[in-house]
Amino acid sequence: MSALAELTLSIRQGLGLAHKRDIAEVVERLYGSHAPRGNLTPDAPASRTAKRFSLHSDAEHRNDGLTPVGDDCAAIPDGDGYLLLATEGYLNDFVASQPWFAGYCGVMVNVSDIYAMGGRPIAVVDALWSDGANQAKPILEGLATAAQIYGVPVVGGHSNLRNDRPQLSVAILGRAKQLLSSFAAKPGQQLLAAIDLRGHFREPFIWWDASTGAPPERLRQDLEILPTLAENGLCASAKDISNAGVVGTLLMLLECSGLGAVIDIDAIPRPEAIEMERWLCCFPSFGFVLAVDSENSTAVIKRFSQRGIACAAIGLTDASRKIRLALGDERQTLWDLDEQPLTGCGLITASEV
Repeated sequence: MSALAELTLSIRQGLGLAHKRDIAEVVERLYGSHAPRGNLTPDAPASRTAKRFSLHSDAEHRNDGLTPVGDDCAAIPDGDGYLLLATEGYLNDFVASQPWFAGYCGVMVNVSDIYAMGGRPIAVVDALWSDGANQAKPILEGLATAAQIYGVPVVGGHSNLRNDRPQLSVAILGRAKQLLSSFAAKPGQQLLAAIDLRGHFREPFIWWDASTGAPPERLRQDLEILPTLAENGLCASAKDISNAGVVGTLLMLLECSGLGAVIDIDAIPRPEAIEMERWLCCFPSFGFVLAVDSENSTAVIKRFSQRGIACAAIGLTDASRKIRLALGDERQTLWDLDEQPLTGCGLITASEV
């Protein structure tokens, strides 16, 4: 088996994509066949973005008023923009073994989701369970530290200090003038990866930490790139890199937009001396994938590079609905969305309408 074939298999069978496959079961249970999704019809490709974020008013939709599910946040039309709503829950063993960092991530990860949608955060609320106040203390300290660093207040929540273990979830509210969305990519666009390489792994885990210890003002200004791109019309489609890694996150974005792509593994920004397989599975504290028109690609890359963030074109979207990895002249198919959905949050095709 070639190195690329082994890498493709490792990503396909990894825990990151396994967690994302679980989303399909949740979507099915909540919505059945009526999940709010965007329409993709062959005769109207130019109107896809408007359809994806329009309110459903016809009687056949059971979820009137809901925008498509599958993005980093729920986008709720409100006045001349959108309210953004998201939440994150954390694995029990993570909260127990890394309580301070779990609290910190409660804000950091939610903030990233808001910016990935072209928005700016307003406030967060938390839900915390613990076995006593002492167990809750480092979690709350991490939460408070990140709230101060990212300038996002904790305005309320829920607490239970009489539980048998520590548990944490955090929700966030934000607002966007112009959306960045997983549903807005088009065939023929360049795929970009923007990752802050000025960090380190929090050993022995695959979490790339470029946040703790960094200047707060720099962190906030780096994130401001995303809504600026949306408002300047340079980009309409983005997603923050999750625990599915760079490639897995791109797969989720492409599924939502009903597209395929060829991804050049060697082009993905990566710190020196970091093994490729580990890097492709890691969750970076600052990492985004974007689908950008070719004429805007240079300008977008420049915005990130001016802030010291590595950004490169790593692939090209197409209408194949197959996600293929490339290494030199070799190609390997990672996923065929016509054969198997990942999250079940993709576009409704003409045959399904």
